[in-house]
Amino acid sequence: MSVTLVAEAPAVQLTTEEFMSGVFEVQHPLIACHLTRLRDKTTPPAEFRQLVNRLASLLAYEATKDLRIEKVSVQTPLTKTDGSQLAQRIGLIPILRAGLGMIDPVLELIPTAEVWHLGLYRDEETAQPIKYYSKLPPERPVDVALILDPMLATGGSAVDALTTLRDWGVPHVKLLSLIAAEEGVKRVECEFPNSQIYVCQIDPDLNDRKFIVPGLGDAGDRIFNTIGH
Repeated sequence: MSVTLVAEAPAVQLTTEEFMSGVFEVQHPLIACHLTRLRDKTTPPAEFRQLVNRLASLLAYEATKDLRIEKVSVQTPLTKTDGSQLAQRIGLIPILRAGLGMIDPVLELIPTAEVWHLGLYRDEETAQPIKYYSKLPPERPVDVALILDPMLATGGSAVDALTTLRDWGVPHVKLLSLIAAEEGVKRVECEFPNSQIYVCQIDPDLNDRKFIVPGLGDAGDRIFNTIGH
């Protein structure tokens, strides 16, 4: 099998609006429609999970457009032909627990990806992230890491995750969130200017409890049907 490196992957059809350097708000009619249903407080958990899956797929499709590929020769039932395969190790890093809701759709797109978990929760009094779990291998890091977290609010959990991946030695990191607040986006951009953020929509404010406004509430509770527990 012959292998030849290709400079970049083919262009995709989604478009993005650059919010600031390295931050991309994805523009697509399906994203707008699915996001509206996701925000609706009457949307039941089963539908909410489906919407998270759809949005994560569209977001990942856009965020992976610059992955490196290499040519391979394959034998079809009729003849040999050239094709492509990924030339990089890809790692999916869901931030527990809400990030778990984004794994399956991204794995459907990148079945060869590795999945490594980070457990972070927010102290409700200080709004600071508390790390309680980290599962990263001691050997060489992946080439590209996709951090999966539905909400980017204050940016505390994202910065903690980015710090962990930097210490692991990952050269390229992308953060995928469904909804972000301007405050969190600016913090990540300031502390990790070389990272990339892909988000479906950037909301303007955080309330006094550090929830995104208008937002969609607690993504983890709505995904796993634990509201009020």
